[in-house]
Amino acid sequence: MFLVTGATGGIGRRVVRLLRQREQSVRAFVRLTSRYSELEHRGAEIFIGDLREEKDIQKASRGVRYIISAHGSDSDALSLDYRANIELIDQAKANGVEHFVFISVLGADRGYEDAPVFKAKRAVERYLSASGLNYTILRPAGLASNLLPLVERFRETGLYLLIGDRKNRTSIVSTDDLAKIVVDSVTVEGARNQILSVGGPEILLREDIPRIFGRIFNKQPVIINSPLLAVDGLQSALGLFNPQIQKALGTYRTLLANEFFCTKDEIATLEAIYNFKLETLENFLRRYLAV
Repeated sequence: MFLVTGATGGIGRRVVRLLRQREQSVRAFVRLTSRYSELEHRGAEIFIGDLREEKDIQKASRGVRYIISAHGSDSDALSLDYRANIELIDQAKANGVEHFVFISVLGADRGYEDAPVFKAKRAVERYLSASGLNYTILRPAGLASNLLPLVERFRETGLYLLIGDRKNRTSIVSTDDLAKIVVDSVTVEGARNQILSVGGPEILLREDIPRIFGRIFNKQPVIINSPLLAVDGLQSALGLFNPQIQKALGTYRTLLANEFFCTKDEIATLEAIYNFKLETLENFLRRYLAV
């Protein structure tokens, strides 16, 4: 039995689908308000709970062999990115879980002080590494599925809003590839007790993304390049009313202001460990858009 948290998210949903395709038993940890009917239809066991509640985590963790932590945090990194994962790890130890897969973030080890998600993820990485459990920690760069709403908007308008340095490098990973890596991590020997950077096979400039959109739709992109000062102003203004959102914007600004890409050697290592070729961003988008 696999326990998958964040089971209705972009990564978690694909992980559950793949596990069920392989006829594995899955317990999908979902919120009451989330859309989980597809997972139920695929044969997943649905556990409705709140990752902020230790009793829910304890109950969900009973009788599982593998735990996959795929949940995000919205604007509550302390409760969800940190505390929930610490409790999941503790329950994994108490229940003799065979392997724990934790989805972190590329750059978690860089010490970004104004990015709560990065700090929380790094603390969990350290805790898991020292836990005595078999683990795989995956640090993905940007997810291709996150671009689907943007590419649909581009299809309608031809516009692309790019905040910050358009020359910053990125290596966006196919979310389907990431799901396969997550699932395979519990059986692939080369992934055991490893921290792995996960990106796509290409190192792209951020301005390459709207150009890819343009190629897909045969449309010249109109790039609106806004400076980071716009985010800084919004962060300062919101801080007067909602400190939690202000902190969340710190993570967002960190993502915009810095480069998040995997080296060629890191990608070659990843492809060697998991024995498949990673998909390009353009191919992912064309598949989903049926273009």
